[in-house]
Amino acid sequence: MGVWHGRRRVGGTGEVPLPPRRRTRWVVPLAVTFILANLLAIGAYTNSRFAPDAEHAGAGGGAVPAPVRDGGAVVDTRDKRNSSYRMPARTIALTFDDGPDPVWTPRVLDVLAKHRTRATFFVVGAQVARHPDLTRRLLREGHELGVHTFTHPDLAELPSWRRRLEYAQTQDAIAYTTGATTPLVRLPYSSGVDALDGPEWSVAREAGGWGYVPVFNDIDSRDWARPGAASIVRSSTPEGDRGAVVLMHDAGGDRAQTLAALDRLIPSLKQRGYRFTTVSEGVAGAVPGLDRDREPSRGQAVRGAALVWGVTIADGALRVLWVLLIVVGVLTLLRTLLMFAIAVRHARRRRAAAWSWGPPVTPPVTVIVPAYNEHDTIGATVRSLAASTYPDIEVLVVDDESSDGTAEEVERLGLPGVRLVRVPAGGKAAALNAGIALARHPIVVMVDADTVVPPEAIAELVKPFADPSVGAVAGNVKVGNRRGLIGRWQHIEYVIGFNLDRRLYDALGCMPTVPGALGAFRRDAVRPAGGLSRATLAEDTDLTMALHRAGWRVVYQESAVASTEAPSTLRDLWRQRYRWSYGTMQAMWRHRRAIVERGPSGRFGRRGLPFIALFTVLLPLCAPVLDVFAVYGLVFLDRVETLVAWLAVLAIQIVTAVLAFRLDREPLRPLWALPIQQVVYRQLMYLVLLHAAATALSGGHLKWQKLRRTGELAGKPSPG
Repeated sequence: MGVWHGRRRVGGTGEVPLPPRRRTRWVVPLAVTFILANLLAIGAYTNSRFAPDAEHAGAGGGAVPAPVRDGGAVVDTRDKRNSSYRMPARTIALTFDDGPDPVWTPRVLDVLAKHRTRATFFVVGAQVARHPDLTRRLLREGHELGVHTFTHPDLAELPSWRRRLEYAQTQDAIAYTTGATTPLVRLPYSSGVDALDGPEWSVAREAGGWGYVPVFNDIDSRDWARPGAASIVRSSTPEGDRGAVVLMHDAGGDRAQTLAALDRLIPSLKQRGYRFTTVSEGVAGAVPGLDRDREPSRGQAVRGAALVWGVTIADGALRVLWVLLIVVGVLTLLRTLLMFAIAVRHARRRRAAAWSWGPPVTPPVTVIVPAYNEHDTIGATVRSLAASTYPDIEVLVVDDESSDGTAEEVERLGLPGVRLVRVPAGGKAAALNAGIALARHPIVVMVDADTVVPPEAIAELVKPFADPSVGAVAGNVKVGNRRGLIGRWQHIEYVIGFNLDRRLYDALGCMPTVPGALGAFRRDAVRPAGGLSRATLAEDTDLTMALHRAGWRVVYQESAVASTEAPSTLRDLWRQRYRWSYGTMQAMWRHRRAIVERGPSGRFGRRGLPFIALFTVLLPLCAPVLDVFAVYGLVFLDRVETLVAWLAVLAIQIVTAVLAFRLDREPLRPLWALPIQQVVYRQLMYLVLLHAAATALSGGHLKWQKLRRTGELAGKPSPG
């Protein structure tokens, strides 16, 4: 239907809101999408899956120089050196990879403190960013840090620029977190120097060229395999009096066996005369530059701060998304179960032979059709109403100073029982209020000027008024122009999202909206409720809530069917749904006091408003996380698992759609478009709702524009 704004007509009967400046329409959703995409990218980068450092399957030999291959675990390739260094006799450098871990690293530190032993921790930069306090504790308790890359990749498989970035980012995170830097680096998935292969040697030489000293290991404890504490102790014990760099882990899985082994290994070796030290102290004096304190540059500290805060915010965003995913999952499951249980029961009850609203309803009815510039559709609407089988019906067309000959088209029809009134431009709500005031009968039916009403629909629509507690009746509105893909998508949405939901709301007694396309009211119920207000953009929802608060029942009559013309372009669809979403939020806010009031208003407020907020606003607003995680999973997680999960959600949607179409006695053929709808149409609706929510929170004002009508229901195309 048409739209007006205040006393100045700025649009037509499409009721389509726009933000104050058209060019800013996409700013909020695009900005949110951009920020979220960046946060997810950071989260994906820093959450890269990796296995603990296992025994490397290097080929050995190759281009590795003999002094390195046959030497110690500390390799110095800086300034074109090719030197390697061993720990002195009876000297052990315990090294721990893959941390810091909030669970296991503190427990490792406690064991080391118990035995007054220092070690070297090769830290993952992303973990440093997540656990800065734990990183600072490592240095505070006298331990040494080394770089173990930022995301723990296999460096030999990366380009040179990415390898340098992995080192630099970890160094920057350490610099910001601790105020120090380290020259030590351990390549992920590395082993001893005797297992160095060509590619790994090239990476080690490259690291030396950037000022780092690669540290391999003499002894692999194999704690990553969790063979048992006794086995770890045996694997970690050097032969004779040899010194060694021992590889262990303080992250990457259950490290209980590592803790137990440490508690036995350290006293055992100390009894044999071994001393425990850090890597740098173990080779101090032999490797130049390792004994100097290194302060970070200002640039390193600044970059480190950006990294730490970026990871913190990204992790927080991911946690929020996971919470939202759980909320969406619970609400979707609850909604699905409610729909299957209540909607099916509702349909069976209504279709039962014994069902009846009560005695026949025969009072005369006034059908109000507000119109502004609806020349192409008004004729079909009025003709369909004039052909109604209801015994006593008055059709009242309220023309709001149309400039396209709408009123003349109605007069030209010359149909009996059709009355035309012209009112000053005032908006749809004002036109409807004028129609109610001029109506001659106690029951008023409101029909949009782009809706075609079958002959029996009015008689079906007013049947519930046999119950004196019913104040309004919502009709079953269908999409008439279904030929195009957009129309077909809206048809699916109307059947599933509107009419199936209305069965649920009807059964629960909290119908949120009597649609403007087809709805009936007791005139004596509308007037005390204040009529139709211009305080919101959804005057039909606002009035429906007011009737609930006044103690009237609002019901759904699925047998009263009408066809309306839905938007035929994505642009018009966006505008219409933007207005609906924003108007619903306005109406809920306007009636918020019902939550604390008594009587019928309080019952609706404490039962209806939370339910409507959950399933009409919160669930659609949070639902995008399903698709966000689907894309995230396909790119960064297990693709098969992600695809199976997405298909499971689609299967639920298909089952729900089949149920809705069967209950509404609609053919299932249009459902072939449902999978495509989930990929394209649903995302558009997400953005619309997000845009509306942002406008509502910011207190923005909206302008109006008229939707373009195709005239398809009227049997003729619209010019232009």
